[in-house]
Amino acid sequence: MFCGIFACILLSPALLPHNLAADPRDEEIRLLRQELEALRERLERLEQADSDRAAEPTRRGPSRPPASDTPEDSSPMIAQELTEPQPPLPAEEETAEPAIRITGALRFNAYLRDFDRGSKNRKGDSGFELFRIGVQGKQDDFLISAEYRFYPYMDVLHHGWIGYEFGEDHQAMLGVSQVPFGLLPYAAHNYWFGVPYYLGLADNYAMGLQYLKKTGDWDLHLAFYKNPAIEDATNLNRYAFGVVRVGDQQNQQSNQLNARLARTLQTPEGDSHEIGLSAQAGQLFNQVTQRNGNHWALAAHWDGRIQRWNAQLQLARYQFNPKNPTGVSDRFITLGALAGHYNAAAEGTVAVANLAYTVPLTQTFIDQLILYNNYSILMKDESAFRDSQINTLGAAIGIGPLFMYLDWIQAKNMPYFGDGSLADEGESSWKGRFNFNLGYYW
Repeated sequence: MFCGIFACILLSPALLPHNLAADPRDEEIRLLRQELEALRERLERLEQADSDRAAEPTRRGPSRPPASDTPEDSSPMIAQELTEPQPPLPAEEETAEPAIRITGALRFNAYLRDFDRGSKNRKGDSGFELFRIGVQGKQDDFLISAEYRFYPYMDVLHHGWIGYEFGEDHQAMLGVSQVPFGLLPYAAHNYWFGVPYYLGLADNYAMGLQYLKKTGDWDLHLAFYKNPAIEDATNLNRYAFGVVRVGDQQNQQSNQLNARLARTLQTPEGDSHEIGLSAQAGQLFNQVTQRNGNHWALAAHWDGRIQRWNAQLQLARYQFNPKNPTGVSDRFITLGALAGHYNAAAEGTVAVANLAYTVPLTQTFIDQLILYNNYSILMKDESAFRDSQINTLGAAIGIGPLFMYLDWIQAKNMPYFGDGSLADEGESSWKGRFNFNLGYYW
């Protein structure tokens, strides 16, 4: 800018000596003026280009979902907040992003369980938790998202679908996708999740066709799922919890319909409030009787993002109606995933209340710090069954490609916590687990 002003001053006729007009070298001076004028114009163009570049926002890579045991569905139409950070791309790579990119994570876990004498005597345990690899991207209007996971005890497809975009507001997906039900993409902020996940009512995945439409403030999901992601109902090596065939419980889910309608309201202050309703229903086939029972679930949710706060509320009602042979109880069904299984009440009501706060950070090596408390409860219809509850107080920390969860989990009558059960009287006291999860994401 100063060079441009200086050139203008030099070229000002008012500042040229009057006797230059009579100088015999005035032709040479006229050419010099032309060269200076061209230089001034070039400097002005460069200054404008610099100004335009300075006004552009810094380009960052796409965000990823929390590092909890529920990774992303990667649907580009599903908004994701409270996500682990990704460092900005180097300047020379800003325009070289591939259409299909490779994603992945390597995670380790450390924990101490206060209800396990061995864990307390050892002062806790630690080890490898997960390695995952995935692909995600778009070519023309065709989309792809897939992820495969390796655990110490199993390896499994987490999700995998092929999609097509019909303009900016319509999208269809065929394959194993996240079931649209309740709070999306997650009904929790923490690593361990809450009651809905262990009932198959959150971060669930199934094989079928899903349609998404976004019109203004409205967001609609419609889906038909032929069966769970793992069609063999006796195979427990699966990511998402669902009905499995074990012992005399010989039921399996099929032909499920899902609908989810949500509206996001924006305030003048920049806050947002999503309110929504979800419904799902399907068949429950019994291998012994060769008859179809049914199952259904309904949910209402609110997801509020107010300045740095995120509050989530959800109320859901579900019911399984199996056609079991004589002598087999209809009061519970068997759910399985992560190479294990347990029984769950056939009827109940689930409530979720979550609160999170993103801490403002300045001049620190930490990129993201989120504090949260997540609570959920299963109120069982069967009077002989004690309710199940879980509460997690913790923090999520992002540092470059690293993402960490630091959680104090307290559970009452929950699977994986002593003798807790989703379908029995079970535990009457709270059990605690301190959990630390560290992951490197790319």
